[in-house]
Amino acid sequence: MKLTYIFHSGFAIEAERCILVFDYWMDPCNVMQNILGSAKPLYVFASHFHEDHFTREILEWRNRKDNITYLLSKDILKHRRAGREEADIWLAKGASWADDRISVKALGSTDIGVSYIIEVEGKRIFHAGDLNNWYARFLSNAIPGQTIYSEEFEENIDPIAHEKQYLGELKDIRKVADSFDIVMFPIDGRIGNGYTLGGRQFIERFKVGLFVPMHFVACGFESAWRMKEFTDNKNIPLWEIAQEGETIEI
Repeated sequence: MKLTYIFHSGFAIEAERCILVFDYWMDPCNVMQNILGSAKPLYVFASHFHEDHFTREILEWRNRKDNITYLLSKDILKHRRAGREEADIWLAKGASWADDRISVKALGSTDIGVSYIIEVEGKRIFHAGDLNNWYARFLSNAIPGQTIYSEEFEENIDPIAHEKQYLGELKDIRKVADSFDIVMFPIDGRIGNGYTLGGRQFIERFKVGLFVPMHFVACGFESAWRMKEFTDNKNIPLWEIAQEGETIEI
């Protein structure tokens, strides 16, 4: 099984019988050219409607490839980024879908849309979408029941309630699975202090075969490698992605 980093939160996983593509946004190294030219069936996932996780460009791939299946989060439909007929499967939290190659379960997010569990050829894969403890840097000054104004987000936020929601989503995921061969998870330095906390809380609760950082494009590849001290402590391999188009064998 081959895992390729496309850009931001976008990845491709090539298995023996099919290829999976997650949260495509941009493709600086033209990874998709070979994928769209492959005879293998292609499954395309988008976790939510935000422009860095979904672009209508993916819907044009159907003009270049026949055996392609789109599995999109229902919020994309709700926000009118795509029409109902443009996806094969629409998924919200709790929904499942399967065929003779893969099985899919949609779980929750702390932002919008869903996270995904996919089982394919004996491997269990997790793509977090925008599931994360996004307001971790505010926790040190937080008072239960009170909000803090964030100039960055231009809104009042309750970091304690947000963390509680995040940990609740992790509990819901554990009801479905407690181990994953591959985990793709946001490690985004723009969050500020504590930007690895969500990732650390995840690996404390699940058995992980390979931890793959994502969503770090604005802060640089090295910013995501900070997770290594925590994954090493848990004896979990971390993919230290160094460039777009990079590939590893699983």
